Amino acid sequence: MTGVGTHDGALERLKRDGRIVVVGASLAGLRAAETMREKGFAGSLTMIGDEPYEPYDRPPLSKQVLLGHAVADRTALPRRRAIDADWHLGVPATGLDMAARRVRLGNGDEVEYDRLLIATGVRARPWPNEEEGALEGVFVLRTRDDAEGLQRALAAGPRRVLVIGAGFTGSEIASACRERGLDVTVAERGAAPLVGALGGVIGEVAAEMHREHGVDLRTGVMVTGLEGGPAGRVRAAHLSDGSTVEADVVVVSLGAQRNTEWLAGSGLGAGPRGIACDAGCRAFDIRGIVTDDIYVAGDVARSPHALFGYQFLSLEHWGNAVAQADTAAHNMLSESSDRRPHLWVPAFWSSQFGVNIKSVGVPPMGTEILFTQGSRAERRFAAVYGYQGRVIAAVTFDQCRWLQFYEQQIETTAPFPPPFSTVDRRPEGNKPVPADFPDPSVPTHGPTITLSGYSPADRKMTFTPARH
Repeated sequence: MTGVGTHDGALERLKRDGRIVVVGASLAGLRAAETMREKGFAGSLTMIGDEPYEPYDRPPLSKQVLLGHAVADRTALPRRRAIDADWHLGVPATGLDMAARRVRLGNGDEVEYDRLLIATGVRARPWPNEEEGALEGVFVLRTRDDAEGLQRALAAGPRRVLVIGAGFTGSEIASACRERGLDVTVAERGAAPLVGALGGVIGEVAAEMHREHGVDLRTGVMVTGLEGGPAGRVRAAHLSDGSTVEADVVVVSLGAQRNTEWLAGSGLGAGPRGIACDAGCRAFDIRGIVTDDIYVAGDVARSPHALFGYQFLSLEHWGNAVAQADTAAHNMLSESSDRRPHLWVPAFWSSQFGVNIKSVGVPPMGTEILFTQGSRAERRFAAVYGYQGRVIAAVTFDQCRWLQFYEQQIETTAPFPPPFSTVDRRPEGNKPVPADFPDPSVPTHGPTITLSGYSPADRKMTFTPARH
């Protein structure tokens, strides 16, 4: 039933009475399961998730929930259709036996499969000092429980909140704090907020937004330690510039870690950067050979993209999880000739300090940026990123209606800088400037796209054939 050669009826048997297991009961896992049923899969479907809840939506957790406009337990994802699954919730997967086609669970059970989809996503990177991270008042924000706990702490009216890391999530938390009237300090290792995701030019705009809204923004510094009081509650943080910030709520927003540890020793090509797969979502084993019964989707996947130099992209994007899950589910139930590649153009949005920020493409690949519409000073603009003479990405601040146009520019590898005039082009849009991304070898907080392939155009290494 599991062979590639499906012309012998194996595919039809799989669809009729096969066993599909989905590890990861969140957005990607749910949407994949729905697609499988829509495509006529009538066999057994097992959903495994380490959280005790059925799939819920994460974007509201750092926005409406922190503001008290929504409650975390009302963020369940809407269902496109019933999936008639056997749910294993609150039980993590702990191992994979590829030869026996079995997933081991934390409760000692084992689940057999004919096709396996891995959509285990990411988790919040914890504070590196475990003892300090366990102090009362120290939070991360990734799960429904995280959001509930942080919302209660903010509602209690802390004297000051410290946010460590000014990526998208950290910036949204700071924005929510100010909207609630709370004093907040943000400590960012990079030169500006969002610098890892959107570069230094846009980072300067973000820094201005923080400060104009009353955020005590500290950049170019690291938090070197958290200090607790006698009752075990955090009361201060020490910074690398020698200063101390007194705070009774600390939110650690240092990016995400991919949930791949349970695959150690399985033989699958999985590691800290995610699970490598081909453009059709089939996982690679550690020898670089593609599997035909194990697929990957969502934040945990890293796959090549033809539009971006075949770089392996790891995307922490809501839309990518939906699109890749749909492709993976389609391919799991299709003849090889009917399979399709996952070629979704990365897109991301954020809402902070009253501004709607959206991006499309892969901004970190950009070496130059040009403000094509609107004004940076007015915080209402569209800007495009250029890479090797083509448009590679775009970002908008309160100008999202133009984003689809720029997505088409990316898809058609349009030249950079754009050779045509644009609506509301200002003088600052006459000449590109360096996009000013930090050295990729120096980690920053909160990039949402990770490039982990090798571009021959970079010419940073030389391939020397072995002598025989």
